[in-house]
Amino acid sequence: MRDGHRLRVIESCLNCTLRTESFFCDLSAATMPVFDAISTAMPYPTGVVIFMEGQMAHGIYVLCSGRVKLSTSSGDGKTVIIEVAEPGEVLGLSATISAMPYEVTAVAMETCQVNFVRKDDFLRFLSENGEACLRVAQHLSRTYHTAYEQTRALALYTARENLAQVLLKWCGERGRATEQGIRVTLPLSHEELGQTLGTTRETVSRLLTELKREQIIFLRGSALFVRDKGALEKLVGS
Repeated sequence: MRDGHRLRVIESCLNCTLRTESFFCDLSAATMPVFDAISTAMPYPTGVVIFMEGQMAHGIYVLCSGRVKLSTSSGDGKTVIIEVAEPGEVLGLSATISAMPYEVTAVAMETCQVNFVRKDDFLRFLSENGEACLRVAQHLSRTYHTAYEQTRALALYTARENLAQVLLKWCGERGRATEQGIRVTLPLSHEELGQTLGTTRETVSRLLTELKREQIIFLRGSALFVRDKGALEKLVGS
């Protein structure tokens, strides 16, 4: 390991303690050393751009630790957050395979480690490893499904319903049961949450205030407590 930006960088996938059960982290014992030989561990401090929308893809980034915000922007400056990537996810995959520009901008939300693999090395790795090809197909399929669900939600549901859906997702992914309710540390600001929902910061603040008034949630600093998860589920199912 080496220390970079206060992050203990793990140089090799073979002795990694950060492994998840997703994508390249869970390759077989025969395939993992091959992937490890072509990947480079890189630290990114908070706020640093990993790659930009419109930049020609030069490789993939496997997120080992930390979180990365993926967003896209219009010509008039409007930004939509597509996803907050978590450890184990692969960034820039479809653009790298198709030799197209990156579709989104990736920004480190906190200090991160990624394993970078150059495009040529990655494509050669896929051509020689059927297991890796299957993992890529599965990942791209999940990405398509997520994009479909996001488009469907933005088109068919209200901002209130979509906010309830996001809060339920956070409860499942990062929530912790307490006497006050399910505690979630908010990963996004009100403005960023608005960018995720396709609405404004003011609308998000108003909706959160409504949910507090209805005693479904309450806020304490950066922590949100879901008092009535059933009420949120009814909003999504209404």
